[in-house]
Amino acid sequence: MTTPHEPESQSGATEPLHLHRWTDRRVVAVACAALASGFGQFGVIAALGDVARDFGRIIPGGSITDQVGLSGTELGIGLAIIRISSLASLPIIGLADRFGRRSLLLATLAMGLALTVVAALSPGYWWFVVLFALGRPLLSSTNALTEVIAAEQTDARGRAAAIALVTAGYGVGAGLTAVIHSLASSALGFRGLFALALVPLALVPFLRRWIEEPDRFRVAAVEAERPRPVLGPVGPRFRRRLVIIALIGFSASVITGPANSYVFVYAQNVLHQPGYVTAAMVLGAGLAGLGGLVGGRWLADHLGRRPTGTLGMIGMALFGMLAYQGSSAALVVGYILGVMAGSVFAPAIGALLAELFPTSVRASVAGWWVAAGVLGAVLGLVVFGATADIGNRFGFAAVLTFAPAALVAGLFWMVPETRGREPEDLWPISQAQAGDDLDAGMAP
Repeated sequence: MTTPHEPESQSGATEPLHLHRWTDRRVVAVACAALASGFGQFGVIAALGDVARDFGRIIPGGSITDQVGLSGTELGIGLAIIRISSLASLPIIGLADRFGRRSLLLATLAMGLALTVVAALSPGYWWFVVLFALGRPLLSSTNALTEVIAAEQTDARGRAAAIALVTAGYGVGAGLTAVIHSLASSALGFRGLFALALVPLALVPFLRRWIEEPDRFRVAAVEAERPRPVLGPVGPRFRRRLVIIALIGFSASVITGPANSYVFVYAQNVLHQPGYVTAAMVLGAGLAGLGGLVGGRWLADHLGRRPTGTLGMIGMALFGMLAYQGSSAALVVGYILGVMAGSVFAPAIGALLAELFPTSVRASVAGWWVAAGVLGAVLGLVVFGATADIGNRFGFAAVLTFAPAALVAGLFWMVPETRGREPEDLWPISQAQAGDDLDAGMAP
């Protein structure tokens, strides 16, 4: 179903936008692209224990290296390299503000999945790191662009729901990887798991038929002032708000980077949790994540973007600390509730990112959000891994890494609340004046 909306252009004329319900096939197709991206990206996390065992050496002993096969520092550095490679997504995503969202989304998805398949052929651990790192920025770009497109194709009533749907798609893809690995790791190994990326790769031509260029970009593309295809072009009038958002993204990823990246190697190689328990944990997290997305969407639309984002970020830190306290029960409960908290966080921050900035720079802002998240995840992975190496203290590593990052949630209150507003209402003819008004607190 299409909903008309008429934004005011710089000349004062109105041009109708064809917006869609969050259940429209165009939005659902974008969510399917997010699912494929999640399947490709999450394999390295789900299969990290197999990767460490195959490329390392497990011997009797109490250290992380003895139990896992590779040291926490090696794992942390390898994961950090894979994460930091996503910085290359910044200029890639920025190109979408110049050339459009649809073609870039399809290209990055296809190439990213193809490189994931190639990583299955890795002859050694560092070869694996390099090959997977080549595909990571492409899939990170895909994931960011799915949220941009979903936000631009919907109105204020359906935007948080559309972002929740895209987030759910990514979560389903990641969850499928984890469940398949937990139940069939002995048969597939990490190589077979990565080779399964051929399945979503084969579906890309079908997605090409359903995904459309958002009307918001079409209207913005005819304006006289368009950004150049350079590294994340964002004008001076948007930068104060961008810095605040980037700091939130950085700190959130300090939590989610190690909390999500170490969970399966911790369950499999340290706690020696049976595969069926891990699979049940992932399925439970999937249900909790779905509930978190529904609740997060409702809270973002009724309570507001800022309080919902704050609540979700603090929850991610607290439940992440619980997960690594040393027992299987703590891991299961902490992981499930942590996924739920992250799902509450996602619709609020996704809607806020779309609404705080105009169409002309929205994809570039998404690129900076990804870049900030990469740097935060790298810091979190290195600090967590190096701390856990000291006496095999995962619980202490979690507290040391996650607790300070949670304090940054207070920055949500340094940007305006955008609940119930359209981006065109927030950025009328004079975008600079609109930005001054919002920063002065005039937005509800």
